[in-house]
Amino acid sequence: MNSYNFTLHGAELRALARGGLWWESEGVLVVADLHLGKALRLARRGGGLLPPWEAVDTLERLDALIRETDPDVVICLGDSFDDVQAADDVEENARLWLLRLMAGRRWLWVEGNHDPGPLSLPGEHHASFSLGPLAFRHIAQATDIAEISGHYHPKASIHAKGASLTRPCFLIDENRVILPALGSLTGGMACHEPIFSELMASDAIAVLTGDKVLPIPMPRHVR
Repeated sequence: MNSYNFTLHGAELRALARGGLWWESEGVLVVADLHLGKALRLARRGGGLLPPWEAVDTLERLDALIRETDPDVVICLGDSFDDVQAADDVEENARLWLLRLMAGRRWLWVEGNHDPGPLSLPGEHHASFSLGPLAFRHIAQATDIAEISGHYHPKASIHAKGASLTRPCFLIDENRVILPALGSLTGGMACHEPIFSELMASDAIAVLTGDKVLPIPMPRHVR
């Protein structure tokens, strides 16, 4: 299991190369921002046509994380679907795939700004959720509690030998973890944007995802 291992308020966590957060002692897998149905939503609203395979690609990523960890509990940190109707419009094969992944597990849908979680699928719905020392919510808040969130789709870049590499990333400091988006068409926000400097401590790190994790000091906004 390729991961960056760290402790947050006594909880031993792993930032996985595939983009999920694994809390092994509690059997909890955390993922953020699947945005299933984004292509369907854009088409419905008259926007540009995106490849129709986004749901399959995203579910393959989620499936791989579940096979890697075999969790007892899965927490989806909001914006699991791109809007409420997208959850109802999801293709039947994608719905059955999700139901298979959910079978035999406690599954928590945390409310996002795009959707409250799918109303037509099983699972628990929460505005936020706490377990042990950790609070799980969609959008980070300025707080000193141990907090796990998503929403911002952070990404980071490294530059070496005339080349650059940009990847989705975790942002981690002594009180907070912001997860990368797991969805395949989610884009990302560069972690040198000012909002991240406001939220994250001065010694925060970015853990790039991909074939293997790569921890670096979090790039900062330069005034």
